[in-house]
Amino acid sequence: MKKQQFAVIGLGRFGSSLALELMDLGYEVLGVDRNEEVVNQMSNYLTYTVTADATDEEMLRSLGIRNFDCGIVAIGDDIQPSILATILLKELGIKTVVAKAISVLHGRALEKLGVDRIVYPERDMGIRVAHQLITPNLLDYIELSKDYSIVEMTVPAGLHGKILGDLNSRARFGCSVVALHKPSGCIVAPTAMDQLNENDIMVIIGSNDNIEQFEAAVNEE
Repeated sequence: MKKQQFAVIGLGRFGSSLALELMDLGYEVLGVDRNEEVVNQMSNYLTYTVTADATDEEMLRSLGIRNFDCGIVAIGDDIQPSILATILLKELGIKTVVAKAISVLHGRALEKLGVDRIVYPERDMGIRVAHQLITPNLLDYIELSKDYSIVEMTVPAGLHGKILGDLNSRARFGCSVVALHKPSGCIVAPTAMDQLNENDIMVIIGSNDNIEQFEAAVNEE
C-alpha cells in the first residue's frame, strides 16, 4: 500500500514538530519554507525539503503539490501568506487541506475558504495546560465540544488493586472509561473486571462537569 504523503508549508515550531511526528509515524513528508537555513536544518529529517515561497503558484505546481494526500499550512504569524497558500492548495486540487489559525478572525477566514480542518495550537495548548494545572492527575485533555471532552488521567494510589466495576463511573458520574493504558499494553473497551493499578492511565469520555466530579471522587477514595 502506498504511504500517505503530507506537504507541510511553514517549518516554524509547530510545522517542524508536526512534520517530524508524521515522519516518526511512517509517512512521507515534504517540508516547504522560505527560510533556507531552516530548510537545511530539516533536510536530514524529512523525506523532501524545499526552500520556496508557498504563495508562488508556479513553484507549488512544479513541486507536484496536487499529488499529495494532505497539505498543512503551518505558516507562523503572518496571516496574508497563510491565506494565499491555503487558496493555492485548494485551487491546485490537493485532497485535504489543514491550516493553522493564529486568531479567531484568521480561523473564520480559513473556514470561508473551505479548509478541511483548522487547528489553533496556541489556544489548544493553553486549554490543556490550564486543565493539567488544576487537575494534578490529568495527563491530557481533548475538547470534543464546548461541553464534552476526552481526558487521560493517572490512577491514584487509593484505587490500586480495585477493579473498574468498583468505580461504577457511568452510573455514578455519567462518564465512561473507554481505555486503560498499562505497562503491558493498552486495553480498549475494558470490562468491569479489569484491575486498576497505581499509575495506570484511564482514558475517560464524558461531559466536563461529570469528568470533574469523577476526578474529585476518585482522588478521595
